Amino acid sequence: MTRIKNELQKELYPGEAIVGEYQEPPINYLCPFYGPLSGALFLTNYRIFFKNFDPSNSVTIDVPLCTISKLEKVGGVSSKGENSYGMIIYCKDLRNLRFAHKQEDHSRRDPFKKLQLYAFPLTFSSEKLFAFLYKAAGPTFTFNDGWKLYDPISEYKRLKISPNVWRIKKNEGFQLCDTYPYLLIVPYFASDDLLRKVANFRSKGRLPVLSWANPRNEASIVRCSQPLVGVSGKRSVDDEKYIEMVMSTNEKSQKIYIMDARSKANAMANKARGGGYENEENYANVEIVFLDIPNIHVVRESFRKLKDACFSSSDEKRLFSNVESSCWLEYIKTIIKGAVKIADKVETCKCSVIVHCSDGWDRTSQLTSLVMLMLDPYYRTIIGFEVLIEKEWISFGHKFSQRIGHGEDKYNDAERSPIFVQFIDCVWQLTNQFPSAFEFNEKFLITILDHLYSCLFGTFLCNSELQRNNQQIRLKTVSLWSFINSNVNSFINSLYCLEIQKSILWPKACHRNLNLWKNYYCRWSVHNPIDISLLDHHQTEMKKRIKDIKKTLNVLENDLKLRFFSRFYNSKLFSSLFTSSSLSTSSSASSSSSSSSALSSTSSSSSASSSVRATTTRTSTTRIDSSPSKLCGTSV
Repeated sequence: MTRIKNELQKELYPGEAIVGEYQEPPINYLCPFYGPLSGALFLTNYRIFFKNFDPSNSVTIDVPLCTISKLEKVGGVSSKGENSYGMIIYCKDLRNLRFAHKQEDHSRRDPFKKLQLYAFPLTFSSEKLFAFLYKAAGPTFTFNDGWKLYDPISEYKRLKISPNVWRIKKNEGFQLCDTYPYLLIVPYFASDDLLRKVANFRSKGRLPVLSWANPRNEASIVRCSQPLVGVSGKRSVDDEKYIEMVMSTNEKSQKIYIMDARSKANAMANKARGGGYENEENYANVEIVFLDIPNIHVVRESFRKLKDACFSSSDEKRLFSNVESSCWLEYIKTIIKGAVKIADKVETCKCSVIVHCSDGWDRTSQLTSLVMLMLDPYYRTIIGFEVLIEKEWISFGHKFSQRIGHGEDKYNDAERSPIFVQFIDCVWQLTNQFPSAFEFNEKFLITILDHLYSCLFGTFLCNSELQRNNQQIRLKTVSLWSFINSNVNSFINSLYCLEIQKSILWPKACHRNLNLWKNYYCRWSVHNPIDISLLDHHQTEMKKRIKDIKKTLNVLENDLKLRFFSRFYNSKLFSSLFTSSSLSTSSSASSSSSSSSALSSTSSSSSASSSVRATTTRTSTTRIDSSPSKLCGTSV
């Protein structure tokens, strides 16, 4: 028992302390792999930790408390049967953990109460999330600028946005829009008064602002929320004028597309709640395209079915049929398909695009981020992808706190939905189709999702930039990017190729090219247990194999060059010998002639010799100037 406690103490983070020990009487973990395992349970202010007593068959459970979605008691003091009294822990990362307690002395009461206090501090106590305690304890990283990684001014300079076409608008006091970032990029000639009027006509004040500009043409990606059309079909002359201004920023096209992430039926239904969509008759040179991406409620239900399919202990043969029934991959396909449509308009048609859904912080972020990944190779680097998340998700107000439910006991909250998980899945699908185009590996994506829930870092806390400023998140918590970039070698893709990375990606949005992300969704499954630490081993082995292959290629290349130049010089030597033989024959023949004829013959022979040497020199020059790589491409 002391051994288990000592093992835990070695792994404690700065600011982490043990708050509960449950070793006597022993607690049984009902393991789906090995059945009931007797062991010790420890609670800290950050995690729940269990390890069984049998070292020959060691099983460790280590779960950050904020990953817990729901706690449920099983049985009572009068329940009969072995392991009938205990609790079930439902986790946001698809795990379900069941522990059985002894019925004597209400042994479940204390651990259950402490789990509630520390897993849901915003509901059951006045305690802060662990991220604040972690920062206060002073952790150190070699990369300390995680919060300074994304600078909007530097990012827009990188995009080479023309200051005569776009301008920076300060969202002073977040009064223009309280869910937008402080710095916005808007059309140059749009006055502040016009911006206020446009914001009043858009849901939550989220007016159209620039997300990305195509450096290869003048097309841009602009994001916003739905217009407040309502059942009466209201219109705004100011909004129509503003959209025309956005279109005029691109001189290479006289048309602009509005990509509505919703289905047309859902967009029309939103009119009853005061929302709606743009009327093409009121907006000049505008074409609206509906992308049919489901809303947060459909996605939440789909994810629940996916969890049941991947973590179920039932027959594995039904895994893929159950996954298909969840429609999870169908929705992934719809999102990627929509992103490809947007990318095609921006890159191929050279047209600017406005993207929105209902409020512009869920499906809109999914689409703009994926399009930027396809068109801009910078975002496929580790730093670039971190910048992308900071810009399109965090600063533009994706409601992480509500969608994930950090520190709150609201299992049935209708605002919860795995929208960001769905986006990371789409990114993983792209890495599957283009394995050499991304600098980061699979472990990088899984680590981001694990800390989406853990609350060890402050990166995914709160719902908007305004809330983060009010809670001083940057000052009082650590950025996830500080941790990742301090351990960057663990997250580098061994197959990464700069030449391929520079290209534009056109993923195939069809079922035969999409796969279930087993290493994430099925890593806790009875049939497919996966330890994320194994990814490090695979990464190391892959690097070693790539190094050996490169070494072999260098040997073969050098051997090929030696063979080529050996034949080349042998051919040159033969040519020289042939020329010498000809000259010798000609000289012998001229010596038997008269003196005048000899002089004439000598002159003729000298001229012939010069001609032969000139021919030989020209031949040699042609061969030497020829590219060795081209010559080596022929058979030797």
